[in-house]
Amino acid sequence: MNKTLILAAAASLSFSAWAQNDNNTFGPLPKLKIDTAKAELGKRLFFDARLSGDSMMSCASCHQPESGFAHPDALGPAYIGSKGFRNVPTLINSAYKKTWFHDGRIGTNLNDVTREMITEDWLMNMDMRLMQERIKQDPVYIEMFKKAGYGEPSNGSVRKAIPEYLKTLTSTTTAYDSGKMSAEAKKGFELFKGKAGCSQCHNGPLFTDGVPYNTGVPENFKIFRDPMRHQTFIAFNMFMGNENYMNLKRDVGAHVQSHKADGSDLGKFMTPTLRELKYTAPYMHNGMLATLDDVVAFYNAGGGEDSNKDSRLKPLNLSKQEQQSLVAFLTALSSKPLTSEQHVWKTQDYNYQPIADWRNAKN
Repeated sequence: MNKTLILAAAASLSFSAWAQNDNNTFGPLPKLKIDTAKAELGKRLFFDARLSGDSMMSCASCHQPESGFAHPDALGPAYIGSKGFRNVPTLINSAYKKTWFHDGRIGTNLNDVTREMITEDWLMNMDMRLMQERIKQDPVYIEMFKKAGYGEPSNGSVRKAIPEYLKTLTSTTTAYDSGKMSAEAKKGFELFKGKAGCSQCHNGPLFTDGVPYNTGVPENFKIFRDPMRHQTFIAFNMFMGNENYMNLKRDVGAHVQSHKADGSDLGKFMTPTLRELKYTAPYMHNGMLATLDDVVAFYNAGGGEDSNKDSRLKPLNLSKQEQQSLVAFLTALSSKPLTSEQHVWKTQDYNYQPIADWRNAKN
């Protein structure tokens, strides 16, 4: 057997392990191959507000670097005239995921995720044909697209370049991965794998099994009390084909995937990664838990109250010290902030002069 086949088989075994519910499967994230020119183009696009319909918000408006590429509010912002109804998840390590969004509604690739974020009317509300024409008028983009090997700017290339940039947002400097955890964090890791039972769902290099569960997280009723959030919630559920969407008083979560007639899948949400939690508060799909201490206390109490709650959730009877050790371990899964020029486009070069007679000018 040649070396190429041996390496391919080894890689296949390594990545197949991610899908296994093995409590002892942890470890560092595999290194990703990154095209530097494409990633640099994706970085500029990620921070460019012209990718939204009214040129007022960029991808980074919601996924803020200083907040771990998440958002500090419990419920995220949205396009002008509406508001979001879920917490903004981190984009760090998103290139490793197999499904995206709290409800797991996209399980294809980041190209499709990028398209949805840009075109969805309550998010960036952009017609990608218009976006393409805007980009064509920017001389910096003309050169960057050529350098990246894409030729003339196109919406298809945008959907490739941004995911390439997202590959650069990875957990590479955590105390856990470098073997520099504190004594308390090490105790927390043993609790995580043992008495606390966290690794039943949080396993693998991303510390998630990629499966939705109902853990009884309380509803965030700001969604229903704020008309702007509620209208977004209604429109989303109508589009996703959820029955009785006008009268819903709960976020149905992964029900959008399975649509079980008995409603037993209501309130299930994807197991989130535990990496980078230090920067991404508040927590849960609706931001209802403010701190990591709150999260640990929530599970120590056996989760919340819900008729569909996973039956495995029981009180853990962890002492205060054990809970603190768990928090120490969770904190050890965060890198140094990804806020340098390596990860953030800091050059203010978006104010270009429009091309005269641009309809007839060649790029």
